[in-house]
Formats: sequence, structure tokens, C-alpha cells
Amino acid sequence: MNAIIRPAVVLFLILTVLAGFVYPFAVTGVAEVLFPDQAGGSLVSAKGHAVGSRIIGQSFSNPGYFWSRPSATTPQPYNAIASSASNLGPLNPALTEAVAARIAALKAADPTNTRPIPVDLVTASGSGLDPDISIAAAQYQAARIARVRGFDTAVVQSLITSHAQGKWLGLIGEPRVNVLELNLALDALKR
Repeated sequence: MNAIIRPAVVLFLILTVLAGFVYPFAVTGVAEVLFPDQAGGSLVSAKGHAVGSRIIGQSFSNPGYFWSRPSATTPQPYNAIASSASNLGPLNPALTEAVAARIAALKAADPTNTRPIPVDLVTASGSGLDPDISIAAAQYQAARIARVRGFDTAVVQSLITSHAQGKWLGLIGEPRVNVLELNLALDALKR
């Protein structure tokens, strides 16, 4: 019996040290050297302080800011620990009510806007953490932001264009803008 248990325990301890300590520390060390920004959480700073992450969305509801894509995480929006989709189907009454409430909030914030509302402003993503919105979603909000902040609409449109990101390698994803970075750029504009 001892001939079976001893090698099993030794192998268990060796694998625990290798897989539980050596490998994670080695991968973390390589990531810190080769990709320091990503390994550090892709943090965005303003005035010397971290204000968020480039890869996790934040909630904005002030009419003077670009609004993010809705989050489906609980108990609070953009909860990275609870990343998940709502799993509500298109015929689910809860999804229909949530979308209707989001449409009403967008229309209440900008009653003169008659353009079609982009779908990413009223539906959550699969992760519930998207930091980006489509170019169309940003342009939909441009007139409201310009009016609230006292800017010319062309200034806000120019800001959207300068912060637009294309498809990765020209093939993957959709053109988009990072909401946090766009809102920080808005704050940096002088009236």
C-alpha cells in the first residue's frame, strides 16, 4: 500500500508546486515584461489617478456624456466578477421592458433626436462589460452632448472620428469608440 500512496503523494506535491506556483508566476512575469499595460489591467488615468479600465465598461447617465452600452451584470452594472449575459430571448417580456425603458431614457435625454436608436444603446452584450459603442451609437448622442456642453456639433463629431477604432487587422470586429476615453476627451475640451 505504501508503494502506491507515496509516489502518488510526491507526484501530487510536485504538480501542485509546478502548476500552482511556478507556472502562474512565470506567466505573470512574462506578461509584466512583454505586455505591462494589459497585465496591469489596461488602466486609464486622468489627473494622475486611475479612473477605469480600457477593457471594462462604466455606467454614464449624465446627458453631457456619451452613454455606454447597457450592462447585464448584477448586483451592479459592469461588475467584472459577475460577467455574463442576461440570457433573455428576444420574446422575453423582461427584455422587452428593459429595452423599452432604455429607449424612453434616451428619448427623454434628447427629445428632438428623431434618428433610429442604434441597437447597442439598448441591449447588453454577451459579457455585460463592453467598454465600447459603435460609431453609430456615438453619433446618435453627439447632438445631445454638444447642446448640453455648449459645443458645436462638429466639434463632438470630430472627437468621435479621432477616437474611432477600426476592425482588428481590418477583418475582426466592428468600428467602435471607447466610451471612457471619449468622455475623458470631452472633459479635456475647452469651451
